[in-house]
Amino acid sequence: MISVHSLTKVFKDRKRGQIRAVDAVSFSCQPGQIYGLLGANGAGKTTVMRLLATLLRPTSGSATVAGYSVTDAPDAVRAHVGFLAASTALYARLTARETLAYFGALQGMDAAAIAARTDTLARGLGMTDFLDRRVGTFSTGMKQKTSIARTLIHDPSVIILDEPTLGLDVMAARAILRFVRDCRDRGKTVIYSTHVMPEVERLCDRVGIIHGGRLLAEGTVAELRERAGKADLEDVFVTLTGAEKEEAA
Repeated sequence: MISVHSLTKVFKDRKRGQIRAVDAVSFSCQPGQIYGLLGANGAGKTTVMRLLATLLRPTSGSATVAGYSVTDAPDAVRAHVGFLAASTALYARLTARETLAYFGALQGMDAAAIAARTDTLARGLGMTDFLDRRVGTFSTGMKQKTSIARTLIHDPSVIILDEPTLGLDVMAARAILRFVRDCRDRGKTVIYSTHVMPEVERLCDRVGIIHGGRLLAEGTVAELRERAGKADLEDVFVTLTGAEKEEAA
């Protein structure tokens, strides 16, 4: 469902020159699979996701999503993708239901399809109690659930989530993790970015460790543990990224 080959993104900065935010990254993700992108802030996770969602154009390399090239058929890619950015804005004066209706209309859905999909998402994310309240009155968890529902209103086959539990309390985070697992179980292809180790262990079928824009290691959690010779996933990450040597230096 997602195939990435030597994907590279270079930004130009007047002071620092060329910055390789993503450097020859390659991986694939299949239907019914959660692929975790694990890395520190600034590692390149978000840039990879924006490239896959066609918000950025790659400098070189290629990627296909649902069989469509991100460079040659970006509109087709967008029709099959739901992308949740790490920071999203909602219209404070709209209710959650109105928000979903608005974005469903942008996706070309009719009123009946929007109503049915809204009901499904509200039940799946635990939104029924606040579906008709204005977004401006919401807690952080309510806003994030609404943002996720907005992202998935058109029932995309590919779901790209950038740190969806960031800043949430335990119960809100648990509800979102449960919903993501349900998406995987329904055959969706999920790219999940995080730096929270327990989430990786609980959710991800495969994990790619990104550091300095490069994909340094890839595999199941068990395979990464074996490669690093460590049991704790945080120690695995530190070992495979070379952070231990950097700290010592």
